[in-house]
Amino acid sequence: MNKEQDERHVISILMENEAGALSRVAGLFSARGYNIESLTVAPTDDKSLSRMTLVTRGNSDVVEQIMKQLNKLIDVVKVKDLSEIEHVEREMMFIKVSANDMDACGSIKRMADIFRARIVDVKSKTFTIEITGNRDKLNAFIDAVKDHTILELVRSGSMGISRGEKTLGL
Repeated sequence: MNKEQDERHVISILMENEAGALSRVAGLFSARGYNIESLTVAPTDDKSLSRMTLVTRGNSDVVEQIMKQLNKLIDVVKVKDLSEIEHVEREMMFIKVSANDMDACGSIKRMADIFRARIVDVKSKTFTIEITGNRDKLNAFIDAVKDHTILELVRSGSMGISRGEKTLGL
């Protein structure tokens, strides 16, 4: 597989906040055999609209087809491939780590501090940590605490927004 076939694309979609809209986008990907690496969606400041950030991989022809198909969906207001412009991208992760002794507690706290993560829950033998950043930072944090038992991990998927004055808005 050549490099162009494996390009990562962050697609931002402004869509009507209607029942079934998410299903239609996912169905489009499924029907055409495109993979969704991550997907986040939530209402915007305008309750009638939602913002979806979708990460997929493919060459420029595949992504061009995806963009055209997304634009044809009735619920879709606007689509932008953020990968083509300067943008900010972040994920959020919760990770629950076992801490059986004081050394483990100290080590986990130090790693959280180093990575600017927040400990959001502490029980007698577990820490739940919240961390936000790009995917490389989150992966590095997982590697940093892998000496401890990771009990549970959940990630939000990527969210992205263009830098500067450019917006996806109407």
